[in-house]
Amino acid sequence: MAITVPRTYVDVHILQTVPPANVNRDDQGNPKEAYFGGVRRSRVSSQAWKRATRIHFTERVPEQDLATRTRRMNAALTDRIAERTGLDSEPSARLASALLAPLGISAGKKEGDTAYLFFYGRRQLDQVAALVHGKAAQLAALDDAELAAEVKKLAVQEKFSTGHPMDVALFGRMVADIPALNVDAATQVAHALSTHAVELEFDYFTAVDDEAKKGQETGAGMIGTIGFNSATLYRYATVGVHQLLHNLTDEEAAVTAVEEFVTSFARSMPTGYGNSFAHRTLPSLVAVVVRADQPVNLASAFEEPVTGTAGIAAQSARRLAREHAKATGAWGDTPTFTSLCHTFADDGQTAELLEATFGPAVAFPELLTSLRGHLTDAAKQAAR
Repeated sequence: MAITVPRTYVDVHILQTVPPANVNRDDQGNPKEAYFGGVRRSRVSSQAWKRATRIHFTERVPEQDLATRTRRMNAALTDRIAERTGLDSEPSARLASALLAPLGISAGKKEGDTAYLFFYGRRQLDQVAALVHGKAAQLAALDDAELAAEVKKLAVQEKFSTGHPMDVALFGRMVADIPALNVDAATQVAHALSTHAVELEFDYFTAVDDEAKKGQETGAGMIGTIGFNSATLYRYATVGVHQLLHNLTDEEAAVTAVEEFVTSFARSMPTGYGNSFAHRTLPSLVAVVVRADQPVNLASAFEEPVTGTAGIAAQSARRLAREHAKATGAWGDTPTFTSLCHTFADDGQTAELLEATFGPAVAFPELLTSLRGHLTDAAKQAAR
């Protein structure tokens, strides 16, 4: 049963400085970019950071409690049926195809594949396999028509429409030809943008043939170039807690999902050319704002690009604080909760402005604890 609560949005604002890197490349192999405020900015797509966030979940949450996205759902279901029933692979594959057929998912070009990636919970697929447990051999002995008729009696679609794992509930699922399987996303993630103008640079590299060098041969075994840039990025995401509750139908699970999302969004990093640049950093600022009106992206703070050759992160932090204060004052929409973690303690002007706007700075674990407490209390009040 769906839980109805007032609109509640958890906005996450992050400033993160990334050294020379090619975190998220375009079709030419260069770092993605965008024009904003009349200048070229470094950009990391929302899709790239959403995937990095989902991958980070696997470090903290048991794999079986998460989802996977694949065209090969038929093969995964075949394996589960074979494991549960002891059937050989061929009858298991036939049962798997029969179970999935009523869903009407378009077939892909490869036999057994779906036409598009399908995002489902591992436990959901286990529950589908469990539908034939104890009667798999009898079903496998039926002809195609009889098998199809029996499978129609099973609640296959219901298994994919309920009991969503955390990542499906957060990021949603779109199945164009089966609207009943759609899940509205509780999370929106913006493209990360540099707070300042950037220029694309190129690293010219050579690779030496070790064996040729032993023979006193000179020259490189390979030459090439990699595009890169460096930037202080403004990252933003928002979680609609009311939608998350609708998707999960469990208050504690929804609060945990928010906590896990904020953790993984803040700590994750897309891995493009990671071995070449070792670009992984931690944010210099994480601000969490809980609102009851609407999500508010503060990218407008950087419409006029930050300039200067030093202190770009600190300037960006001050810009962000001022923009939040202006937006709150102009529109009169006071957040219900704010919490701040930052690394500008040695910069008195920046730290003072940040804390006047978002509240006292705390360590990241404390930020998560206070956010969890606020959301838990709010859910209890809404239930009264």
